[in-house]
Amino acid sequence: MSGKAPYGLVAVTCAVIMVVLGVLVSGEGRSVPDELAGKWVEHAFGREPDLLGLLVLPTEAYVLIPVAAIAVGLCLAGRRRLEAVLTVVGPLLAILANSWVLKPLFGRWKYTYLAYPSGHTVALVAVLTVLVLLARPGLATAVISIVGAVVLAGVTIGMIGFGYHYLTDVVGGTLFAVATVCATWALLSWAARRREPVPSDG
Repeated sequence: MSGKAPYGLVAVTCAVIMVVLGVLVSGEGRSVPDELAGKWVEHAFGREPDLLGLLVLPTEAYVLIPVAAIAVGLCLAGRRRLEAVLTVVGPLLAILANSWVLKPLFGRWKYTYLAYPSGHTVALVAVLTVLVLLARPGLATAVISIVGAVVLAGVTIGMIGFGYHYLTDVVGGTLFAVATVCATWALLSWAARRREPVPSDG
């Protein structure tokens, strides 16, 4: 994984879009995309609670933590210590910042809880983003990206169907998770380069 790719630019772009979307949907109520997505999910999956439960399963801690732990173990086994740090720090920063800063800041309520950005989505997408960054460029990256997109689509349907979140909550969570993990990797790479010894001129 290269630290020279424009991870910082990706992080800033996603963060800006997330903030703009958050300002637009702050408070209570649904946007037009939320209304349309809710009606479609209710029509297509409203009578399938077991399926909806299966779709949201990847967001649970007892699924994500073992996946992250395996990734950390593989990184350490391959002496990729910086990537191991990313695997732990990236998702953890995203989850904590979302819960303690963003949700209260935007103040979007759904029933009795703050919903934007979706915490379940932040946790899932942060781990998925780490896996994409850890994968070797080529087929592995493409496969993980496609599988991750399919899983995220299913999770979105499940959370809308159960009434946990609006569509825009999921989009905001996705953007913030990608932004945080990419920013974390950019900072870790920069710090690692700063610690590298300067070549001697002789």
